[in-house]
Amino acid sequence: MSAPTPAELLTQAEAAVTTNPAHAEALYKQILNEAAASASDELRNEESAQSLREQETALLKLGELYRDQKNAQGLAEIITSSRAFMSSTAKAKTAKLIRTLLNFFTPIPNSTPLQITTLQDNITWSKREKRIFLKHSLETRLVALQLEAGQYKQALGMIEGLLAELKRLDDKMVLTEVHLLESRVYRGIGNFAKAKAALTSARTAANSIYCPPPLQSALDLQSGILHAEDKDYTTAYSYFFEAFENMSAQGEEGALGALKYMLLCKVMLNLPEDVTSLLTIKLAVKYAQLREVESMRAIALAHQARNLADFERVLREYKDELSSDPTIRSHLAALYDTLLEQNLLRIVEPYSVVEIAYVAEQVGQGRQSVEAK
Repeated sequence: MSAPTPAELLTQAEAAVTTNPAHAEALYKQILNEAAASASDELRNEESAQSLREQETALLKLGELYRDQKNAQGLAEIITSSRAFMSSTAKAKTAKLIRTLLNFFTPIPNSTPLQITTLQDNITWSKREKRIFLKHSLETRLVALQLEAGQYKQALGMIEGLLAELKRLDDKMVLTEVHLLESRVYRGIGNFAKAKAALTSARTAANSIYCPPPLQSALDLQSGILHAEDKDYTTAYSYFFEAFENMSAQGEEGALGALKYMLLCKVMLNLPEDVTSLLTIKLAVKYAQLREVESMRAIALAHQARNLADFERVLREYKDELSSDPTIRSHLAALYDTLLEQNLLRIVEPYSVVEIAYVAEQVGQGRQSVEAK
């Protein structure tokens, strides 16, 4: 009986994915490891092309299997072990395959350190293979991960070398992405002057090309964040609204974040009553019942009532939703201080002399924090 063909092995593997994942994994690996079947000179090219297609399918299916199993280590290993196959494919296809496989890391929790290591390894390989555009793509992705991991110094080092190469090649699209990342990194370390300068460079590069909607939305979002840092919440709101509209139209996950920033601006502008009406617009309705949005609505109600105890309760109750985003966290800290000061003023205004202990008791704060105010 003749051995099964790669096409037959693929069919068997796909049938076994749900019932016997270990067997499916073994079959996919068998396809990837099999030596090319001997063929006549006339058929070799055709059979070789078919073999490459089957290997590509097996590689992506195996990646999907590891993604579903949350197996980050297995995913990293097949990206490395498939380089011999990658070297025999067109450069554009190689770049697409690597990007697709790297995307499989996204739903795997706590995989960032391994992603960074895998990217660094593949950057070295692409440099050795002289795949310049792939190297730039991977380096840009690495900077984004380093930013996410808070590795600002390493990210800035990578950005500096990347910008020098991109300016020489005049690759405006990637240049826009890298300048945007640079702005986000500088904002992360608190250097707002350089964050604004990098964002201006990103917009300059974007103006000379067709800017895809997701990239335009990211630029608008960063513009809004930097204007909010300057307490210019009206301008920030307009940028967040633009980003929200574009992201909603594209079905991007970031739309929810942009909506939260819009609600934050309304609260910071002392217009908490606008939060409810904002959530009735067509694009926002589908997000209105989500816990992330409920947290902002609760903050608006507490602020509207000037109730410090309610404000503290909301911060505790929605800790994950309100503390995970550094932008929202920093602005709510400023809002809390403002609310505390307003409560203190309301209590002390009728009196010419007050006891600190009495005031502290009235606002439900410690004596030291009241004295500091």
